[in-house]
Amino acid sequence: MSETATPAVAWSDVDAGVMTITLQRRPANALGLPIIDGLNAALDAADADGSVKVIVVRSDIPGFFAAGADIKHMSSVDAESFTAYGDRLRGALDRLASADRISIAAVDGLALGGGLELAMACTLRVGGADAEFGLPEVKLGLIPGAGGTQRLPRLVGRGRALDIMLTARQVLAPEAHAIGLIDRLVDAGTATDAALALAAELCTMSLPAQRAVIRTVDASFDTPLEEGFAFEVAQEQDLFENGEAKEGITAFLEKRPPRFS
Repeated sequence: MSETATPAVAWSDVDAGVMTITLQRRPANALGLPIIDGLNAALDAADADGSVKVIVVRSDIPGFFAAGADIKHMSSVDAESFTAYGDRLRGALDRLASADRISIAAVDGLALGGGLELAMACTLRVGGADAEFGLPEVKLGLIPGAGGTQRLPRLVGRGRALDIMLTARQVLAPEAHAIGLIDRLVDAGTATDAALALAAELCTMSLPAQRAVIRTVDASFDTPLEEGFAFEVAQEQDLFENGEAKEGITAFLEKRPPRFS
């Protein structure tokens, strides 16, 4: 890449706790190494800035959130390099999906293959009415390999996930919202604005409490019910003893907004 070339990923300065990560690799934000490396660099910047509460992931390419893995790159590598590429993509998405990080995918246009896996790695998804979603890997003789087979069933259930993956069909935004694949459905072209408004709302809440909610909900998928209850109690006690619960309770009693850090 030349010094004057547009980077595949850009990120904003933190504004009131919100960092915006913008995908801008033409023509369709294929998730090749430039975007993977750019995502990692953006997350490094977020980690280095203690004021980041919410990350919004958006696209600057009209008609696309991200159109999937970089098939041209995949076609030119051997099995070992293919595995290494997959590991790097999964690593970046796993960083984004960390329970200690709140992120929102703002999806207008197509989110296919790795693009949908990127959106599913975010904590929440806001979709414009023109958005379309799919995991078409079976058309290539592959499976979704960056978390799709694991995250999609957790969002929409086993049957719906199999229907989407086995048929390789594209899911339109209204259906995606109805089945829980996206959390908020907004007018076409407004996903970024809606995601930023949601991020601002989230920034008014207690971040330790939000992180505890995510950890506890995530644990519910992998633990028996009684163990889940015990984990919930432990998280609640920790927030009361070490978190911001005392400030929240005091603010409520004093009828004022809480002063969360």
